Amino acid sequence: MKLLEVDDLHVTVDGQKILNGLSLTIEAGEVHALMGPNGSGKSTLANVLAGRPGYQITSGTIHFKGEQLKDLKVEERAHLGLFMAFQYPVEIPGVSNMEFMKAALDAQAAAREEEPLSAIEFMKAVRKIAEELDLNPDFLKRGVNEGFSGGEKKRNEILQLLLLQPTLAVLDETDSGLDIDAIQTVSAGVNRFRNTDNGLLLITHYQRLLDYIVPDVVHVLANGRIVRSGDKGLALTLEEKGYAWLSTS
Repeated sequence: MKLLEVDDLHVTVDGQKILNGLSLTIEAGEVHALMGPNGSGKSTLANVLAGRPGYQITSGTIHFKGEQLKDLKVEERAHLGLFMAFQYPVEIPGVSNMEFMKAALDAQAAAREEEPLSAIEFMKAVRKIAEELDLNPDFLKRGVNEGFSGGEKKRNEILQLLLLQPTLAVLDETDSGLDIDAIQTVSAGVNRFRNTDNGLLLITHYQRLLDYIVPDVVHVLANGRIVRSGDKGLALTLEEKGYAWLSTS
């Protein structure tokens, strides 16, 4: 089943053209890695999928689970099963992690006409995942990402991923700023998420992450479009040769 279909997508930001005819299809059970030089449009694609304001689709289409994505509000995308882990997770002082995640789960359940988890069920699930991600359970009482280290912020995002169980997760440079131990912990969480019914779009600069989260397909984005696709071997070639050898015209 096709989860995400991006067809000939053109996007401008502040009048500047960033995406220039990007096409991408992700099917259930697949992990796609998106690589490319700085300024190629990787984070722009993630922000467009998430529905961030300020990104104008000038032509092309995006379908998620068969629905036209650009017609959906941000919360409707989330309720449909789209998840975004940010490159730079923001702090939300005054809102505890526990309140934040319980509210997200309750909103998801209401939108899908499901019974919400009880407080006891919720706490049991969160504490179990936190332990697996090497997060101190006391962080649940703290403001969202407030005073967290870079690694704690990224592990907190993966906790949300495992708790919400979306259909498609977009991870924007989740490995950024992590040491090798943190990368292994985060990767183990992402691999736990993977199954035959969901999908993953992994945006990264570095091949090292793909040693732990092995993708089905690697894409190279340059000048706002995908210029090369291949298996994990393509990422190894990029690490060795860089991007200059690719034709990006």
